[in-house]
Amino acid sequence: MTTAAAPLSRASTVPAPVWARRAAHAIALCAVPSGLWRIAMASGVYVGYSDQVLRDVFDIPGWGIAYVVGLTVIAELAALLPLLLVTDRWRPLRPRTLAALAWTVSAVLVSVALWQLWVAFAVESQTYMSPGAAQTVWGFVFAPLCAIPVLMTAVTWSYTKRIRAGQE
Repeated sequence: MTTAAAPLSRASTVPAPVWARRAAHAIALCAVPSGLWRIAMASGVYVGYSDQVLRDVFDIPGWGIAYVVGLTVIAELAALLPLLLVTDRWRPLRPRTLAALAWTVSAVLVSVALWQLWVAFAVESQTYMSPGAAQTVWGFVFAPLCAIPVLMTAVTWSYTKRIRAGQE
């Protein structure tokens, strides 16, 4: 016996372009390296911070471990949310509500990225990390996060365009 599922909306009949699907998956993958780095830090692997800095600044070992692991889990879950914009299988919100939420998230991501660049280049930020290889590794694992605002904006634009095409 087969049953046909009712379409969620007319927007679900317009498939997401391949580039938008790839961009949404890339967002999820961009958060992985920094998450693994944080897990390594929480596990006691040397990531460039002295034991005293880990204890005094990050409270590791202690509650800092829960904070760092929790931050990693939340970041990974948030990085999976753009997949909702390219799939037609599950829609927790109405398309227009999801589009408004996605545009808000995109704006926040762009603002945070610009703020981080300003802090990195214009403000003397205090760093506790040892210079050298550890700082280079840190740069490589956090660099993919810079792509997330651009990718999120592109996926959101594609989703909005699909919603409008589905309503015509």
